[in-house]
Amino acid sequence: MSGLLVPLALLLLLTAGVVFWLAQRQRRASGLPDGRVTYSDTGLWNKVERPLYDPIAGLTGRPDYLVELDDGQTLVPVEVKSGRAPAAPHDSHVFQLAAYCWLVERTEGIRPPYGILRYRDRTLTIDYTPALEQELELLLNEIRQHDKRGEVDRSHHEAARCARCGYRDICNQRL
Repeated sequence: MSGLLVPLALLLLLTAGVVFWLAQRQRRASGLPDGRVTYSDTGLWNKVERPLYDPIAGLTGRPDYLVELDDGQTLVPVEVKSGRAPAAPHDSHVFQLAAYCWLVERTEGIRPPYGILRYRDRTLTIDYTPALEQELELLLNEIRQHDKRGEVDRSHHEAARCARCGYRDICNQRL
């Protein structure tokens, strides 16, 4: 019996090493930074999380992931896009990620230094700078002004996008 223990222990150790290596490889392929996923809006791991909400700005959103980095003090929002990465990230993607950084700071009290855009073929790190935050504030104010004046017009020609819009029921320009 004792002659089997050493080969069995070696087999278990080898299996654990292979499983660990595969997990690390899959983690790198996911584009997520090293750390602990504290929030997920994908519904794959557990129930969908509550949205992040800032009542002062009237802003709400759900990043795909929030990752607490290994330092235990940094939260990074991650937004996953299903398509291929454009040559430069679309402004809408950058501002969506900036809004998540804003919401993390307002709801968790931790300012993310950056956010991550994960495309099918590439991962981009977008720094959450004071300049980007200021651009976001200007954009939010502009949106509010248009909304108050009833000057919100659709800016696309995609029926599928229109069908998924949260304002479809009240929109007089739906496709």
